Amino acid sequence: MLDYVYRDYRNDDFGTINLEETKMSTSLFDRLGGNEGITAIANDVVDNHVANKSVANRFAESDIPALKHAAATFFITGTGGENVYKGKDMLAAHKGMNISAIEFMAVLDDALAALQKNNIGQREQEEVLYVLYSMRSEIVLV
Repeated sequence: MLDYVYRDYRNDDFGTINLEETKMSTSLFDRLGGNEGITAIANDVVDNHVANKSVANRFAESDIPALKHAAATFFITGTGGENVYKGKDMLAAHKGMNISAIEFMAVLDDALAALQKNNIGQREQEEVLYVLYSMRSEIVLV
């Protein structure tokens, strides 16, 4: 039996997980709440971008409902859900926008805030941010 003791900082308590019994194969898609959960997160991410003074000007002329749909389908497809994203790849979508590293980090902050608002666990937050950060070279100064 392989047990892992962890500290839950939200409740200032300790717990135990049996790693042999825990299925680590559950997709990120499922752990984020499937289509419904990811759509809520994506909507909050876009709302955060629009309200964020560091990047709001980038979205001033955007079709916000279409952007929310694109963000949701991108997240759904990218996290192991159905292949529903029909938009451009990240490089094509951001080419010529001259997005700065500061703007990119502001967008990651917006994503983190949306994940936290939707009560997404720490592990899943880290996975999402890792994936988003891995796209940096396709977004910043391209």
